Amino acid sequence: MLLIRDIMYCKPGKVRPMVEKFLAMAKLSEKKGRGKMRIMTDLSAERYWTVVSEMEVPSLEAFMAMGQGSEEMKEFENIMKGYHDLVDYGRREIYTIEG
Repeated sequence: MLLIRDIMYCKPGKVRPMVEKFLAMAKLSEKKGRGKMRIMTDLSAERYWTVVSEMEVPSLEAFMAMGQGSEEMKEFENIMKGYHDLVDYGRREIYTIEG
């Protein structure tokens, strides 16, 4: 089992719109049977205006297969449209869940 963590460093005042995009992605992901996604904002972090999403997946292959259907991919793209205007930069961390 893997934990996929996306960390987004938002521009000032852009955390809430980014959270809304992640919440919409989480809702779509759960609807499609992809499991729950956890969305978090910082109280104290490496820098202010940080948004983190986490989800567990059985394998890297399963994660890469998400959104492969053209209709599903269009839904994901529609939700995330314009997100580059909300963030300075981001990164992804992938962990093996050991216990």
